[in-house]
Amino acid sequence: MTLSRIELALEAAVGAAEGKGCPPELAKALRYAVFSGGARVRPRLCVAVAAACGDDRPGFADATAASVELLHCASLVHDDMPCFDNASLRRAKPTVHVMFGEPVAMLVGDGLIVLAFETIARAAVRCGATERLARVIKIVARGVGAPNGLVAGQAWESEPVIDVDRYHEAKTGALFVAATMAGAAAAGADPTPWRALGAHLGAAYQIADDLLDALSSSEDAGKPVGQDRAHDRPSAVHALGVDGALARLRAQIEAAVAAVPDCAGAEDLRDLVRLQAARLAPKSLARTAA
Repeated sequence: MTLSRIELALEAAVGAAEGKGCPPELAKALRYAVFSGGARVRPRLCVAVAAACGDDRPGFADATAASVELLHCASLVHDDMPCFDNASLRRAKPTVHVMFGEPVAMLVGDGLIVLAFETIARAAVRCGATERLARVIKIVARGVGAPNGLVAGQAWESEPVIDVDRYHEAKTGALFVAATMAGAAAAGADPTPWRALGAHLGAAYQIADDLLDALSSSEDAGKPVGQDRAHDRPSAVHALGVDGALARLRAQIEAAVAAVPDCAGAEDLRDLVRLQAARLAPKSLARTAA
């Protein structure tokens, strides 16, 4: 049910962007970037938090969740480009710049960022949630901008000296924090108690991504691996070793479960966190354990 809500909201958003007058290649590339097989982890988390907080404006919560996913997709398009990772695969498919060229890929990323905020604004009016709009916009914008959002996280890779904690918190953690806090705000609840859940989940996903990059094959990962070593980027595996990284991953997941605030839907949300956690470890480790 949650996933279908998110897909419908994403379809509505992309449908509006690719409407009459949109350059055909841009329209195709926007759709390709969004509907390419993502797990929708961040928007599912956003909707789950909204549900735990009462979800009295479900259309607004869905649009907020869709905006988080649009921003995530934009970050992947830009991250894959030749000026950053120069990746040829994403989710086991050719990346946007490989399919459509670098100029269109850059514009797709830009267009998805703009579309994310337009989607929230449009839904706020449609759903009678304009009094919540400013708070949600502020939360989401902080998750993607400077000084501590996703854009800042990407920028740390261009610094001569990387502040590892700030780099990971910004590049991965910030959008998870935005998902949890915006979900609460979209439902009219205080977003502050939901920050810790997003922060712990973001840390867990960063560690899991480091493990995936170090231990998986491109076939299993659906994208190029060995990028941290190739680009001399810090990683949990390099700092802690495989066993240490796995221990840190488990600790972050347990901290995330414990961080779910007391509310009517708390236990369902804890179950969702545990379910998502089960798919984080690289397949190679699961095969070894078996």
